[in-house]
Amino acid sequence: MIKKMGIEWNLRLRMAEKGMFQTTDLRPLLAERGVHLSREQVYRLVSSPPQRLSMDTLAALCDILTCTPNDLIDIQVTNTQVRKTADAARPPAAPAVRRSTIRRPDPSS
Repeated sequence: MIKKMGIEWNLRLRMAEKGMFQTTDLRPLLAERGVHLSREQVYRLVSSPPQRLSMDTLAALCDILTCTPNDLIDIQVTNTQVRKTADAARPPAAPAVRRSTIRRPDPSS
């Protein structure tokens, strides 16, 4: 079994709870807290789970929405069954041994 980690990003839901329905509503509020993001960056932040998120941005979002990081991020763990193959159970093969032959010049020549 392998644990696969995933997240559910609830920023849009938390914004809606505060009556914020446009991504443009968020941009000036972030700027007031020292987080300067482009219009496109804010759109991506709201519309899809970020792969990387700075602590400053996370703190600003929590302050704006009066929530905690746990309110924004739900961690989902799923157990995934990994199929074993015959090759996976066998240790890697050692390289083939090749014997060398040393040939010395004939002293009689």
